[in-house]
Amino acid sequence: MADKSVITELGNRIRQLIDDHRRLSELAAELAAENGTLKAENRSLQEKRKELETELSRMQLTVGFAGDDRDRDKARARVNRLMREVDKCIALLSTADPAGNDTEPARR
Repeated sequence: MADKSVITELGNRIRQLIDDHRRLSELAAELAAENGTLKAENRSLQEKRKELETELSRMQLTVGFAGDDRDRDKARARVNRLMREVDKCIALLSTADPAGNDTEPARR
C-alpha cells in the first residue's frame, strides 16, 4: 500500500508540474506579446519626442529673432554655429576628388 500511495503522490505532483508548466508557458507568451507592443509604443514615443524637440528648437529660434535681445543673441549664436557646420561640410566636399575617386590610395 505504501508503494501505491507514493506512486499516486508522484502522479499528482507530475500533473501539477505539467499544469504549472502549461500555465507559465501561456503567461510567458502573453508577456512576450505585451513586451513587443510596449517596445513598438516606446519607439513611436521616441520618434515623437525627437519631432517635438526639433519643432521646439525651430520655435525657439523663431522666437529668438522676434524676442528680446537675450533671445536674439541665442538665436544668432545658433545660426552662426549652424553656418560653421555647413562651412566645414563644404570644405570637406571641396577636398574630395571631383571625379568621385578617393584622394587617398587604396589600402590592401
